[in-house]
Amino acid sequence: MPGHQPARSRRAATERKGDVRERAILDTCEALLADKGYEAMTVGDIAQGGGITRGALYFYFGSKQEVVAALVARTVEHLWERSRVTARTEEPRQAVAAAMRRTVELWNDHGLVMRTAIDLSLTVPEIGELWDRTADLFIAAITAVLERAGVRPGGEPDQAAAMARALCWMIERTFYHASQESREKLQEASSTCEHIWLISAGLTGSTGRNS
Repeated sequence: MPGHQPARSRRAATERKGDVRERAILDTCEALLADKGYEAMTVGDIAQGGGITRGALYFYFGSKQEVVAALVARTVEHLWERSRVTARTEEPRQAVAAAMRRTVELWNDHGLVMRTAIDLSLTVPEIGELWDRTADLFIAAITAVLERAGVRPGGEPDQAAAMARALCWMIERTFYHASQESREKLQEASSTCEHIWLISAGLTGSTGRNS
């Protein structure tokens, strides 16, 4: 029929509209975190900023906590994938440098979101579970780099998995504090964490463990 839109096209249009609406909600949430902070921000504020009713927002998210969790997931999503690929494809020194560079970029652009996630991870289950999964992904990437540098696989104190877990949480806490000060402090924190990571991998000299 002339002018009739196929069902598949209608569904695609609806999905695209939903994606745009969800993006607006998350963008609003990030702006409100900066303007009001998590505690003062309400579902009504998020809905108003996203150009929808409070009831319509619940079609996408069940609570303020779910909005923040989705915002955190969106913020770290690209870094997850790039870290995984980098860890398994690039030479270990280059992988470490790339990982720290991207981490600085993430914290420079979205430090408030990252700090909010850390602050809420112990009290808001949705965010705590997401943050634990996020840490596990980064620990896996760090483990892969350490193993490729010659660190023995395993969970003993001098083995890759245990060292990766310590490195991950060290980086998280170091960046958390540095991001509250300045971009310069973030860069300094990155350099220090990179140096410690290289020492852990046995890559501070001219050759690695496998030489």
